[in-house]
Amino acid sequence: MSDNCAIIVAAGKGKRMKSNINKQFINIEGKPVLYYSIDAFNRNPLIDSIVVVCGRDEIEYCRENVVKKYSLDKVVKIIEGGRERQNSVFNGLKVLKNCGIVLIHDGARPLVTSKIIEDGIRYSNMYGACACGMKPKDTIKIKSENGFSRTTLNREELFLVQTPQCFKYDLIYGCHKKVIEEKIQVTDDTMVVEHYGNKVYLYEGSYDNIKITTPEDLNIAETILKGME
Repeated sequence: MSDNCAIIVAAGKGKRMKSNINKQFINIEGKPVLYYSIDAFNRNPLIDSIVVVCGRDEIEYCRENVVKKYSLDKVVKIIEGGRERQNSVFNGLKVLKNCGIVLIHDGARPLVTSKIIEDGIRYSNMYGACACGMKPKDTIKIKSENGFSRTTLNREELFLVQTPQCFKYDLIYGCHKKVIEEKIQVTDDTMVVEHYGNKVYLYEGSYDNIKITTPEDLNIAETILKGME
């Protein structure tokens, strides 16, 4: 039987964090952000293997200070990222072995739950491609170039996409290979399969499944973690 695999993407530099170390290695509650992101998949009985994608100069640090230190034993490889996120993901896809379903997750989302992971596996088996997320709480407007409100979007039709984004391996590998060959720029993995006419099922994530982008996010994540304890 083919495996359920996870790719944790931790190669971004996180310029908005204003920190001298990669945001993935900043501690929350005494452990690095990246530890929590990997650990959620490592603990899940449905996940067979994990590949972590890092910046070249952080591979050794990640191996010693995250993977070995916290015995994250499902991590089979720590590999170098690419120029853009899509290149990093493709690098991860290329090294997976015997993979049936792949879950692609941001290393900077430390609060992903077992339910989100398990639903991702279930829906990607059903539909081929899926992503978790939530309905926005705020009203969203389109702003004109001169700073005025142009129109208000219907909140019922909007969806804030999170990760993991989950796929049948052959589908996402084939589409990623094509976008790179055709030099098409994408910002997330659902766009990759959508570009070739595939539908992506959107399922419920969690408002707690935040991405650590700014210093304020660290405080929010710490508060959520304390609540989980």
